[in-house]
Amino acid sequence: MNDKVAKLNIEGETLDLPIVNATYGPHLVEIEALSKHEFFTYDPGFISTASCRSAITYINGEKGILLHRGYPIDQLAAKTDFLTTAYLLLNGELPNSTEQNEFKTIIASHVNPPAIVHDTLQGFAKGAHPMAMLISLMGALAGYFHPIKIRDAAERKHMIEQLIGFMPALVAWSYQHHIGQKTYSPRAGLSYAEQFMYLLFDDKRGNNPILNKAIDRILILHADHEQNASTSTVRLAGSTLANPYACMAAGIAALWGPAHGGANEAVIKMLSEIEDEKNIPKFIARAKDSNDNFRLMGFGHRVYKNYDPRAKVMKQTCDEVLSELGEQHDPLFKIALQLERIALEDDYFIQRKLYPNVDFYSGIILRAIGIPTELFTPIFALARTVGWLAQWGEMCDDNDFKIGRPRQWYTGPKVRDI
Repeated sequence: MNDKVAKLNIEGETLDLPIVNATYGPHLVEIEALSKHEFFTYDPGFISTASCRSAITYINGEKGILLHRGYPIDQLAAKTDFLTTAYLLLNGELPNSTEQNEFKTIIASHVNPPAIVHDTLQGFAKGAHPMAMLISLMGALAGYFHPIKIRDAAERKHMIEQLIGFMPALVAWSYQHHIGQKTYSPRAGLSYAEQFMYLLFDDKRGNNPILNKAIDRILILHADHEQNASTSTVRLAGSTLANPYACMAAGIAALWGPAHGGANEAVIKMLSEIEDEKNIPKFIARAKDSNDNFRLMGFGHRVYKNYDPRAKVMKQTCDEVLSELGEQHDPLFKIALQLERIALEDDYFIQRKLYPNVDFYSGIILRAIGIPTELFTPIFALARTVGWLAQWGEMCDDNDFKIGRPRQWYTGPKVRDI
């Protein structure tokens, strides 16, 4: 324990606030003592506030670092598959061969969700957004699997494995209902990414190893990202001891926003708006104009002020997929590659550290594979479910966790009579 303190003078009284160290990253000042003096801190968006302790993911945005349990994200993407990374996030260590096989066998045993999933989907009109369906499916499963003994570690473990197994079918079937298409049943003997591709496309594109590897990498790169909006939402809901499926519904709802999980969908919409390579200079000029609301989607990041380490892996994967499919003739891909070149060479973007991010490349990859934009964010949810569950499980194991209850800066009127 660090014996250093931060001294804060409040109305003539000096408070000693303990300073604690993280493995990496800024030191933290514990401010709990402020509440005894009827003072709170004001920190919109929690920019400088740590809401929890976590040993799962570390990000250094200035240096472009992303670690899961200490392992760099590029090494995980190159040397593991999604379920191996999932095991790491959930358990803290990479599995040995026996543990890996057992985990994959358990997940594969849960590929068929209960019939209530199809019953719930029938309540949605054709054309409803798949994210809306996923939120409702989590609610339906919360009712189906209720109550859950949240304090029971064995029951939590079973629920986590079950939900990871369900997710490929939940996402694929939601989209198929969206377009009014029949659903495909899971097939035995497939990897996680292969199973999802098969559920989505049957044999049309579900048996291409390069495309399956691309999906697997997308899942790894989106599996967890520290205390983002959706993860914080899952933790906040979970702090009430709510049914974990309900917590997942809350996370999916938060992820749906275009400022969070919808960013790669926004990239494709932006490329469609640009329409032709000859229009790129006009849109670059608009992006540089402080009086214009237009933004280049897929460039820069709230956290990363350097090259997004996930984007490096995605760029390589993007090149592999486009080469495999021969899709470079698509005008949107030509626009994307031209924008990428400009962002990496133009001083305006370099000085502002507006590098292409993971959403820029993942949107291009998903489009090339033939996945429609309505399914981009649900695939993000498919990947991030593992991170949400790891964070939720870690919170449940923390004896010090409390129900989330942020304070406010009240700016309304003083007491008055009617």
